[in-house]
Amino acid sequence: MANHSSFSSLFLLFSLFLGYGVLQLQASHHVFQHLQTTSPASSSHQPYRTGYHFQPPKNWINDPNGPMMYKGIYHLFYQYNPKGAVWGNIVWAHSTSTDLINWTPHEHAIYPSQPFDQYGCWSGSATILPSGKPVILYTGIIDAKNTQVQNLAVPKNLSDPYLREWIKYPKNPLMASTVENQINGSSFRDPTTAWLGHDNIWRVIIGSKHHRKGLAILYRSRDFKKWIKAKHPLHSGKDTGMWECPDFFPVSTAGQNGVDTSIVAPDVKHVLKASLDDTKHEYYTVGTYNTILDRYIPDKGSVESDSGLRYDYGKFYASKTFFDNEKGRRILWGWINESSSVEDDIKKGWSGVQAIPRKIWLDKSGKQLVQWPVVELEKLRVKQVKLPSKILEGGSVIEVSDVTAVQADVKISFEISDFKKAEVFDPSWTDPQQLCIQKGASVKSALGPFGLLALASKDLKEYTAVFFRIFKGQDKYVVLMCSDQSRSSLNNDNDKVTYGAFLNVDPVHEKLSLRSLIDHSIVESFGGGGKTCITARVYPTLAIEKEAHLYAFNYGTENVKMSSLSAWSMKKAHIY
Repeated sequence: MANHSSFSSLFLLFSLFLGYGVLQLQASHHVFQHLQTTSPASSSHQPYRTGYHFQPPKNWINDPNGPMMYKGIYHLFYQYNPKGAVWGNIVWAHSTSTDLINWTPHEHAIYPSQPFDQYGCWSGSATILPSGKPVILYTGIIDAKNTQVQNLAVPKNLSDPYLREWIKYPKNPLMASTVENQINGSSFRDPTTAWLGHDNIWRVIIGSKHHRKGLAILYRSRDFKKWIKAKHPLHSGKDTGMWECPDFFPVSTAGQNGVDTSIVAPDVKHVLKASLDDTKHEYYTVGTYNTILDRYIPDKGSVESDSGLRYDYGKFYASKTFFDNEKGRRILWGWINESSSVEDDIKKGWSGVQAIPRKIWLDKSGKQLVQWPVVELEKLRVKQVKLPSKILEGGSVIEVSDVTAVQADVKISFEISDFKKAEVFDPSWTDPQQLCIQKGASVKSALGPFGLLALASKDLKEYTAVFFRIFKGQDKYVVLMCSDQSRSSLNNDNDKVTYGAFLNVDPVHEKLSLRSLIDHSIVESFGGGGKTCITARVYPTLAIEKEAHLYAFNYGTENVKMSSLSAWSMKKAHIY
């Protein structure tokens, strides 16, 4: 924990906040009206609604905001439109959980009500003060020109573990664009969780841009009230455009446990992530935080739009992490947007879900993060199906029966013993997604494609293929992981793009493992124990409900060994 000595002024600050009941965000009549007007549609009419991924009964959702743990309760705030299934009218919706899987809704935590946020309450983050008190920094929109400012809100009642009511600081905004600070007022949003330096000064970064340069603007404060812009950003990236939803946090080099956001130590590195508005992809780097200069130095590269590390190479954006102090882990939340048309979203009455929360830690190499679904998800598993180890001959497909294929958790691993006929890797193949598009599930090579056919119809007219290919490089074998949506649906109005990434695994000495979370319209996949993640959003017309099937396959010409396969049907989570 950080030093408590600088917080006497903060205690006075909270006393001041609590005296402004007139600015209280929740009116007594505004309780669950937005939830009660529509109940979840029956599964026969809503085949794409998820069973265990977080989504409200209706309407649009996007970014997860300020997730945190408070008094043994997990809190998820998220961007929500209470009036429809398209973006707009954004408020901070709020749900709580004791296990990160089952959720209870509460009143909106923050919604437009004051001049400093009257045109919208956009993304932000929660910070837990050393006293244990939570605060929220969020972006407010102040006019029709989309001018963005940063505001502060605090709980009305700290003894309420559900934090059902929030109060806005009367002296908001705390950070705003001016001529002097040279900030683009329409590109100035999404404050991070703040961290406390050894000098007892708070720091926070805000996403921004200057022309085409992406920026993580740095602010400092001694009391969490008065924030002063630093002369230089924490980090920047040339020709990357707007940096949305930045995140900056430490990771341990000594194991899989997470560390508090304010920790700086010899056995800690730092991660900087930005969501790039231009591409709608996220990139992160691992590096060093220079606390003297207040600069972040990546070990390699920068946050770039055409290369670099990503949390997820599919549908995954606007992510946010928090430190779970009770279980000593860092948890990652991310938004999965739709692949269906806006017209279809309006017809079904909802848009967007949240990915399964993931524990993240630094790989032993120190060069990338590893992600894995939180262990609590396994409580939903029922009726395990295990297939014995067997050789999958070239061109073979085997069905995984007796599992609810539309709502399942599947783990499979492969071993390769003969690499002699592996396809030669062309060094010009630098874009793994394009390589997966060119070499989809129907394109044979020697070693691959092999993996899973999820949400497949019986006749295989529809399927989402998640698979590996192995190539022979100059001095090592190259593993490609693909998620091919090209045959996921007979409805051609959907986005059916194929995703791909190179997997940092040595297939000579390691098994190739794959875990896929299948949930009606989601196939969320983790390769190599979580070194590479690809989330697909698909809308089959045939492979729905009881007509969905699951297969293991090898469409390569050479045999591969399926060393293990376990699949579980998944119970429905309690969400709303």
